Amino acid sequence: MKALMFGWEFPPHILGGLGTASFGLIRGMSLQKDLEIVFVMPKPWGDEDQSFLRIIGACNTPIVWRDVSYEYVGRRLSKYMSPQLYYNLRDHIYADFSYRNTDDLGCIEFSGCYPDNLLEEINNYSIVAGVIARTEQYDIIHAHDWLTYPAGIHAKNVSGKPLVIHVHATDYDRSRGNVNPDVYGIEKNGMDNADHIITVSNLTRATVIEKYHQNPSKVTTVHNAVEPPAKDILALSDRRGVTDKIVTFLGRITMQKGPEYYVEAAAKVLARSGDVRFIMAGSGDMMNEMIRLAAERSISDRFHFTGFMKGKQVYEILKSSDVYVMPSVSEPFGISPLEAMQCGVPSIISKQSGCAEILDYAVKVDYWDIDALADAIYGLITYPALHQFLKEEGLREVNGIKWEYAGQKVRNIYDRVLSWQ
Repeated sequence: MKALMFGWEFPPHILGGLGTASFGLIRGMSLQKDLEIVFVMPKPWGDEDQSFLRIIGACNTPIVWRDVSYEYVGRRLSKYMSPQLYYNLRDHIYADFSYRNTDDLGCIEFSGCYPDNLLEEINNYSIVAGVIARTEQYDIIHAHDWLTYPAGIHAKNVSGKPLVIHVHATDYDRSRGNVNPDVYGIEKNGMDNADHIITVSNLTRATVIEKYHQNPSKVTTVHNAVEPPAKDILALSDRRGVTDKIVTFLGRITMQKGPEYYVEAAAKVLARSGDVRFIMAGSGDMMNEMIRLAAERSISDRFHFTGFMKGKQVYEILKSSDVYVMPSVSEPFGISPLEAMQCGVPSIISKQSGCAEILDYAVKVDYWDIDALADAIYGLITYPALHQFLKEEGLREVNGIKWEYAGQKVRNIYDRVLSWQ
């Protein structure tokens, strides 16, 4: 079996959890010897690990004028034909046409990130997806997150192959309910056109069913997992001579992640114990606001902002931490607590996170309950027996959460969808 996957980012160049999850899932699926995966992304950088997959860059795929999507000409044609009719006519006309005018060939440029003109890049990506869909041989299409849904739909229209979409998050998670109508429209259209929908948690599955009006039989949860850290990561020094207890928040500093609850809880802990430092690792649109909030609570001397961190830096900071905190308001899954637990760091997570569904040895609190969050932090830095118990049991638990198992579940979905064709 061969799967044509559409993604947006891939390690080592990642800006969020999407690339990490795509990498882990594909590597886990690659253990199935009869499964081949071609991964399409807007802009590869050339240093990606392709030992277990083949990567195609949309930025390296030549197109001609006939590959322009309906969206580009829709204003002129919308009164006369639907998008489906447009694509059908175009593909019929050019089905046996051998294009020879190389002067009209060209590649579309992509930023390789999340630019201000993101919707335009998503549309351009869908254009190139149509070209790739005609040139590759495959059995099923798999599109990761809303950025790639239009590409997956175009590939499905071109090839007639079934489409599976993977919902890593929804705009309800990112916006605390203040949904962007353009993003919602893309998400809803992707779900409506998909033959099956994979969600990363039951929390996300409920959102897809209730907010996007999808048939429950069409939606399956496949929880994320975590990559085992390399030996050099495990060998990193734990403390580096620091005697204070260290509590860490690591992620995008945005309203989805609940950073203000972390700062408020830190102030409560520091009112009870002075031998603790708090780290907020990451970047985001609320970073300056959090710096001001820490100053207002008079804890700036005990609160540290590191900026964005990736790769080995993430594990360096985790290995030096005593407690990891993820107070997300709405977290579809949340891989970072699993990474912390791999390093022997007890984790405190919000009950409103997908990973709470599979973790028994993490402390769970409501994101808004600052007192409970502060008590949990204080307990873990004050009572060695509690800390040691969660360190040992958490490590044992997370070592059993493997991408190979998630990959097997995805393969079962592929087999089911293909049997319906």
